[in-house]
Amino acid sequence: MTTAPVIAWPQKAREMHNHHMDSTVWNSFDFRGDDVIVATWAKSGTTWTQQIVAQLIHHGAEDINVPMLSPWLDLRIMPKEAIEAVKQQPHRRAVKTHLPADAMVISPKAKYLYIGRDGRDAAWSAYNHLANFRPEVFDMFNNTPGRVGPQLKPPSESVHEFYREWFAWDGYPLWPFWENVRSWWNLRHLPNVMLIHFNDMKRDLGGSVRRIAGFLGITLDEATMARVVEHSSFDWMKQHAHLAAPMGGAIWEGGAGTFINKGTNGRWQGTLTADEIAAYDARAKEELGPDCAAWLERGTATN
Repeated sequence: MTTAPVIAWPQKAREMHNHHMDSTVWNSFDFRGDDVIVATWAKSGTTWTQQIVAQLIHHGAEDINVPMLSPWLDLRIMPKEAIEAVKQQPHRRAVKTHLPADAMVISPKAKYLYIGRDGRDAAWSAYNHLANFRPEVFDMFNNTPGRVGPQLKPPSESVHEFYREWFAWDGYPLWPFWENVRSWWNLRHLPNVMLIHFNDMKRDLGGSVRRIAGFLGITLDEATMARVVEHSSFDWMKQHAHLAAPMGGAIWEGGAGTFINKGTNGRWQGTLTADEIAAYDARAKEELGPDCAAWLERGTATN
């Protein structure tokens, strides 16, 4: 008779507070046995993965409003009513976080999906995200009581300058990038943590959806699975952006279509200099180690 190995479950090591986050919300969260947590640094396929998970849970339904059903739980300006609504959901729950793993509660009950994306691609996407915020959004993040640390400032006028600041100050003006990736990479051995990559979802959406379904223990017939894959495509989400964008896209100039922007990689090529590319590559290996750095740049499954 063999004995199942004893798992040393990670313990929350710290809190994280900034203009966006309040990690303490997880300290009293009552996990259920089938909860799903979608985690990224930011702008790395979070909403895309939430769409996939919601489609799997709700069997390809067309009217799934992802921000309402799957909110960013540790967003500090999240209305308490929205958090309470999540607690009362009768179906399987899926919520998102942008916390590093050591500032997160890792419950044996839940499943954790972490999505990676090359930092340069994430930075380019973050620029579009922030540059199109309506002015009142910065006021909301900065002046809602409880902010810790510096204000959220509008991004530089050029995406190149934004990237230089992002690289020099580790994720500025959002939150540290390298520790976020590293912290989740270090948990990839856990049975309830799966790392997936933006590139892999783009290369093979159907295969990625099926892989996620397997991890979550969801079995669907082929017709339903095909509908899930269709509703998880970038084109379908772009056409139904009002169901994917927070607040229906009202916080961005141009609305929901601005939030669901391009979904493309490599926009930094031709803008970053050879020295900047080399500096990024060297920093990635230094911060993450060669295996994680290679995964973050190119993708392919790790577990």
